[in-house]
Amino acid sequence: MQSLQTILQEVKVLDTRGTLNASVEAITFDSRQVRAGVAFVAVRGVQTDGHDYISKAIATEAAVIVCEALPAELAPDVTYVVVPNSGEALGKMASAFYNHPSRKLQLIGVTGTNGKTTSVTLLHKLFRELGYHAGLLSTVQNQIDEEVIPATHTTPDAVTLNALLAQMLKAGCTYCFMEVSSHAMVQQRVAGLTFAGGVFTNITHDHLDYHQTFDAYIKAKKSFFDMLPEGAFALINADDKRGPVMVQNTKASVHYFALRKMAEFKARIIENTLQGLHLDVNGHEIWCKLIGAFNAYNLLGTYGVAVLLGEDPAEALTVLSSLNSAAGRFDYIVSDAQQITGIVDYAHTPDALENVLLTIKDIRNPNQKVITLVGCGGNRDAAKRPLMADIACRFSDKVILTSDNPRFEEPQAILADMQKGVKPLDYKKTLSVLDRKEAIKTACMLAGPDDIILVAGKGHETYQEVKGVKSPFDDKQVLQEMFTQLGK
Repeated sequence: MQSLQTILQEVKVLDTRGTLNASVEAITFDSRQVRAGVAFVAVRGVQTDGHDYISKAIATEAAVIVCEALPAELAPDVTYVVVPNSGEALGKMASAFYNHPSRKLQLIGVTGTNGKTTSVTLLHKLFRELGYHAGLLSTVQNQIDEEVIPATHTTPDAVTLNALLAQMLKAGCTYCFMEVSSHAMVQQRVAGLTFAGGVFTNITHDHLDYHQTFDAYIKAKKSFFDMLPEGAFALINADDKRGPVMVQNTKASVHYFALRKMAEFKARIIENTLQGLHLDVNGHEIWCKLIGAFNAYNLLGTYGVAVLLGEDPAEALTVLSSLNSAAGRFDYIVSDAQQITGIVDYAHTPDALENVLLTIKDIRNPNQKVITLVGCGGNRDAAKRPLMADIACRFSDKVILTSDNPRFEEPQAILADMQKGVKPLDYKKTLSVLDRKEAIKTACMLAGPDDIILVAGKGHETYQEVKGVKSPFDDKQVLQEMFTQLGK
């Protein structure tokens, strides 16, 4: 329990009605969670406006209402606090309510279109191997040391986020590595947090369904580096042309990593095979289990963070050489009979798909066919759908367009969008199979000895979402079943 006055200390307050000496037992932006002693923060969201639920919150005995505009009628015995931005206020209040946990550990945020999950997972594994207690906040899962807590969003809401950070502190964690999404920045989910460092991986076409323009998407990513305090570091991928843009206004010390340009943390790929990467990192050669140039960037960024946090460079590289990637990131299995390689990857953006297919191009032999199965999610950025199909066709011998998570869209309409990206010359090598399981089965039937099947788009996800219903579906598991069933 905290006093309202205490949790409002860093919040800009425009007006108040009632006493600020009220005791607050919990904070929520969900009216369904309101009970006596709870502060309800009316946040304006994309689909709903919390201001519409103020009367409901009062009916369930909310002690405090935080809002951007006072309701027409004020209830007695309720304290009203008017703020310019409820989302920002929620973040700062949640941080204060949990006694500012982000200030008491080293919180590192990773942002970018691709590579966030792999980077934070590698960082968490690296620091655990180095002997530290550490937390993880990622798309795949949240962790407090080895305790796994299911993840529902890339970046949790501000209340959940601060509660998790407080749990990490209680468990003795000194570090936390978290993904910071562009949605989280726009929605102020990380307001009130203090970061010790931030990493920029890259930025490509994604989430334009939400941000509307690419410029707005870039600004959302950049705003993370704008909020970094003095004393923090910003580690930037120098090979991404928008890297320098990210740190134009940052107070943090700026550092760079790169494969192509000169940088403080520099790597060169010596060899790239299905068994892993042979890298030269700042003059030291290492073998890593991860595959592909995109993972060379993830490894290099992870190494840079470790060094900037004071770890021994040689020890950090030694540990990195033994680590595996996050689930569903270039995750592969090989069939027993015909030695067909099945690769499952979360690639759900044009750039990510191209990176995976270029990696396969690097490691394949001339006799191996590449069969790519790809779908696009419903109720998401539709502009990338034809691009995804075009990229699949350019780098594959056979392409199967299929469903991903259609959500509330018609699967056939999503496929129609993808088919627009298939050029006439590629018609013969392209199939459309609406049912994802049938599509995976078809890919396996088309594959011959030593061929490569890429199943892209869902990666670590163990469900398929159709019309709001999530049903069990694991690409890797289905692929393995088909290998067995078809005697591959």
